[in-house]
Amino acid sequence: MLEVVWFKRDLRIDDHQPLVEAARRGPVLPLYIIEPELIGAPDYDALHWDFIRSSLVELDRALGSLGQPLVVRHGPAVDVLAALHAERGIRRLWSHEETGNALSYARDRAVGAWCRRAGVAWQEIPSHGVVRRLRSRDGWAGHWERRMQKPPVAAPAALPPAGDGQPANLPTASELGLGHYSRRGTVQSGGSRAAAATLSSFLAVRGRDYRFAMSAPGSAHEACSRLSSHLAYGTISLRSVVHGTREARAKAIERAWQQSLASFERRLHWHCHFMQKLESEPAIEFACFNRSAEALRGPPDSSRLAAFLAGQTGYPFIDACMRSLHEHGWINFRMRAMLTSFAAYDLWLDWRSFRDPLARSFQDYEPGIHYSQLQMQSGTTGINTPRLYNPLKQALDHDPDGSFVRRYVPELQSVPLAYLHTPWMMDAGLQQRCGVRLGDSYPQRVVRHEHRVAEIRAALSELRARPSHRADAARVYDRHGSRLGAGRRAVSARARRLAGADATAPQPARERGPQTGFDFE
Repeated sequence: MLEVVWFKRDLRIDDHQPLVEAARRGPVLPLYIIEPELIGAPDYDALHWDFIRSSLVELDRALGSLGQPLVVRHGPAVDVLAALHAERGIRRLWSHEETGNALSYARDRAVGAWCRRAGVAWQEIPSHGVVRRLRSRDGWAGHWERRMQKPPVAAPAALPPAGDGQPANLPTASELGLGHYSRRGTVQSGGSRAAAATLSSFLAVRGRDYRFAMSAPGSAHEACSRLSSHLAYGTISLRSVVHGTREARAKAIERAWQQSLASFERRLHWHCHFMQKLESEPAIEFACFNRSAEALRGPPDSSRLAAFLAGQTGYPFIDACMRSLHEHGWINFRMRAMLTSFAAYDLWLDWRSFRDPLARSFQDYEPGIHYSQLQMQSGTTGINTPRLYNPLKQALDHDPDGSFVRRYVPELQSVPLAYLHTPWMMDAGLQQRCGVRLGDSYPQRVVRHEHRVAEIRAALSELRARPSHRADAARVYDRHGSRLGAGRRAVSARARRLAGADATAPQPARERGPQTGFDFE
């Protein structure tokens, strides 16, 4: 009888509690399942598989050095496990808990039902700070801290072999029918060695200016940790990153380093904070947090959506960010927020219309973070201040010399800096001298941001005035709102105020609701 360790989004041997526990109990069969339903889903891309595949190649070697290589099977998870059970017999199935999309959630429910029928014990172990079956957000930060404080566990010294020495069959993206992403340029490779090197370079050199350089897309590629893909697929554990960061903070002497590492550590906390929302309410993959927001936008304009996704909106900085994302599979958080804001407000697109296309473009796609952020930046949570990013202000703030736009929007290469971020202001003569023809070589603006602001403000104000919106905002905050900086009394007052029962109640320092106004970035 086998101890089967099912690898999903935890492609490592270090700090892998299921692997350690299985190794203590008998012959271990490490298993990865290539699942057709997940690979064929609209949020899946060759970009994801190539990162996973490179991680699995390394994982196979690491497991082989312990005595038992990785076993790779192709098919629905229940069918694969049932076949293995019939062939060899499974005593226990080990895995980390996963907070994924609706398909992986349904898959896990089906696997749980099969395990109960087959008499197989399935041991799921938490992987990070997300708490399964959480009853209340009160005290959640304490749960996270207690988990992160535990030291990472070392890999087992050896694995009792299960007798399956077949080489892992890892098809390419094209062999899986995913095609290639030739439109992309430099993307990250997977694997735990790359993850460790990325963390080390960030904590030793790259992260010094993180706090100030993470907002501009030109500097963020170097200044940000670039660990998001490795965390999404578990080539390094969040706990290992937290411990490494805290060790670096303890040694930091320069104030710049201390501030940057403190800022980074807060974001490690937010990583699980947002994933917890999907764990607690899986419906947010498809439905607005605040149900009254379902009526906020109508059917999306397909031409506007196409222009946004192609980086052809007529706003050079917006287009440069989208094209950079397509090329590298990554762009920094602030620019993701700006892109979402532009799509949701300026183009008035429902977040679900660009949910899957953006998921396919993000190499570090993490469902819990993705859905939560799209809704937060689209104004559908009911508990966050709506933010409308001004694309021209963002361009002037984060690309003042125009180098980022010139790199990713080469059509405007010859345009003077005075007009680079506002090409619509060029007259016909200047366009001719620059070799640019608006509406031909580069598009006219799909919308005028300055004309949209009043309309957006009115639509959101009308939505927030509805009693149903205020009542649901209280429900959303009670289930999902951050408790940092807010005691139980403040949380209760906050929920009453959102429901309209106490207009004078103080608000906690974080996740302030829409009643605080409307932010223009």
